Amino acid sequence: MSRTALATLLGGLVLGLLLAGPAAAAPVKLTGTVGPGHTIQLRQNGKQVTRLKAGVAYRIVVSERADDHDFRIVGPGLNRAVTGVEFMGTKSVLVKLRPGAYRFFCAPHADEMRGSFRAVR
Repeated sequence: MSRTALATLLGGLVLGLLLAGPAAAAPVKLTGTVGPGHTIQLRQNGKQVTRLKAGVAYRIVVSERADDHDFRIVGPGLNRAVTGVEFMGTKSVLVKLRPGAYRFFCAPHADEMRGSFRAVR
């Protein structure tokens, strides 16, 4: 391949990368668990979630360990049932949080199986 052809090819690749812009950041992983028993948790890197950054993409991966519970999350612009009653296994959902207060809970047992966190700028 001639130098001119190689320079044209490399220039095109560089231009393509510049026009494509920065790659989107991978979502931050949050781990939710429901059961066994009457337990529900949402953790990031093994620590209970109390505060998260708004505007960031989060992948919530929920492990459902009992068939009489579910995992729901509610907050500004978000009302999702990640798992349902009678489901056992793992499901995930991708969310982008807005600033404000969020709750996660098991709907059939919301009085005792619940947690909350805030999303801040």
